[in-house]
Amino acid sequence: MPVRVYYEDTDAGGIVYYANWLRYFERARTDWLRALGFGHRALAADHGILLVVRDICLDYQRPARLDDELLIDVEPLAVQRASCTLRQTARQIGADEILVTAQLRFAAIRQADGRATGFPKPLRDAILQTLPEAAANVPGGNRLPDGPRIDPGLSFAHPAAGRTS
Repeated sequence: MPVRVYYEDTDAGGIVYYANWLRYFERARTDWLRALGFGHRALAADHGILLVVRDICLDYQRPARLDDELLIDVEPLAVQRASCTLRQTARQIGADEILVTAQLRFAAIRQADGRATGFPKPLRDAILQTLPEAAANVPGGNRLPDGPRIDPGLSFAHPAAGRTS
């Protein structure tokens, strides 16, 4: 999903304020779900469920600045009965270097009482179809593939913190 950095997104130093990455990632997840055929309103109206972020870890590697055009990607890593783990990345359009990475788990809850519940089968099946081949070939398609993971004990320092140049 393309995103442009506006003045309102930046801090006093002219770079994207750390909390705004959460908004960018939320929009990309919402568009990803919508592309799968599952908008939030329809999930609530048709299935009585809401999708909520259960946990998230961000790794701020490089800053983005005013007027930068960014691309936010969504990569499903695993799906279980009532939760899904995603990796999301942000980079400048046309560049390979990742600026920010998020690994998160979202879950289904019942709209009526906020208690955990399973995904509707069509949603789970749609997510399974988007898993990387290695994860999809695991029975149930619900294990995380091998590869780099974000350490939940990471410092959440600003990308420019501690730089001397």
